[in-house]
Amino acid sequence: MTNSAAPPDVAAGEGGVTPGQLRVTAERAAAQLLSGPPAARAEEVAGRLLAIQGQDPRGARLAVRVRSQGLSAADIDHALTADRTLVISWLNRGTLHLVRSADYWMLHRLTTPQLETGCARRLAQEGIPPAAADRAAGLIERFLGDGPLTRAQLAGRLQSAGVRTEGQALVFLLFLTSLRGITVRGPMIGKQHAHVLARDWLGAPPAADPDPGAALGWLARRYLAGHSPATDRDLAKWAGLPLRDARRALREIGGDLDEGEDGLVRLARRADGTAGAGDGTSGAEDGTARVADGASRTEDGTGRSGRGHQDPRTELALPPPRLLGVFDPLLHGWQSRGPVLGRHEPEIVRGGMFRSFALVAGRAAGTWSVTGDQVSLTLLEPVSAAHRRALEADAEDVRRFLGLARPGRT
Repeated sequence: MTNSAAPPDVAAGEGGVTPGQLRVTAERAAAQLLSGPPAARAEEVAGRLLAIQGQDPRGARLAVRVRSQGLSAADIDHALTADRTLVISWLNRGTLHLVRSADYWMLHRLTTPQLETGCARRLAQEGIPPAAADRAAGLIERFLGDGPLTRAQLAGRLQSAGVRTEGQALVFLLFLTSLRGITVRGPMIGKQHAHVLARDWLGAPPAADPDPGAALGWLARRYLAGHSPATDRDLAKWAGLPLRDARRALREIGGDLDEGEDGLVRLARRADGTAGAGDGTSGAEDGTARVADGASRTEDGTGRSGRGHQDPRTELALPPPRLLGVFDPLLHGWQSRGPVLGRHEPEIVRGGMFRSFALVAGRAAGTWSVTGDQVSLTLLEPVSAAHRRALEADAEDVRRFLGLARPGRT
């Protein structure tokens, strides 16, 4: 790993982070599987987080890496292609997300109807009126009846049929078929993600619409499993729902919630100390049960003896130093990214793009990138020698996960 030192005028400890903010960050990191026992399978990560932002293929895979142990990018491809246990599709907020196949149809019904008007408007701007869009959607469905096709393959067939694909037309036609439940992104064909018919790949959607209240309650419970503690506005922003629906969702499970003095809601604990979140994975199901289990963890946070270290200001296990990829879910689950990014937000969020960043003691401390087979880290503030070693170790794990060759030794 190559390193760039922090600027000399950046002083450690700046940023005005309160103990309360650190406590919330520690809880959320535990809910996000960034501390505590790591997941063993990609499906466990997707089950806990419910939806992982997926417009950047490598970023979605890296989100799984940092929350699991021993997996590789090829394992995610296998889950997408051979196991069919994961898919990518336009869901929350009209953004591509990686989700478990088992969760797809419910998320689709909850998060996509409100996107149809905007899709129609964008298609019209691309010169595709409603009748032409309907024809194109029918052609895409017919073409995919022959099997999975990449975006380029679909573009060629649509062009041969006289359908406009220039500009953003093809993207919004595929968006349309996704909103209609016709297509999802399923298997990998080489390095390209192929589109498939949702009903063929996942099975037909449930015949009957779920009870609206029960469906919203399911969403709230699953959201809190991976994002607790949070507010109704956090849920609304993450899912792309009207605030009234987010509030109803939380009311539906009100008996299973605790509201703290900080105004944030958490899933209530059972008598055994756990909080059943029903995330459908084989691991622990609560969003906060691992928060206070870091008293004996190693300082360097390498994961050899645990994943987290004790911060005396919070008496909670903050996540160990880790390298998070672009569009990491830690930056997309709540209204504010301030508690994590602090004064470094302008360096990490630029024009709607979210850069890869180094997380140290629950706060962004640098950015990083992959060039060729090397991981390069640029620190934005000083870190301890132990934390630097932990980041270097995590950089090696990034290289392992991506299948990059070890650097030559001189």
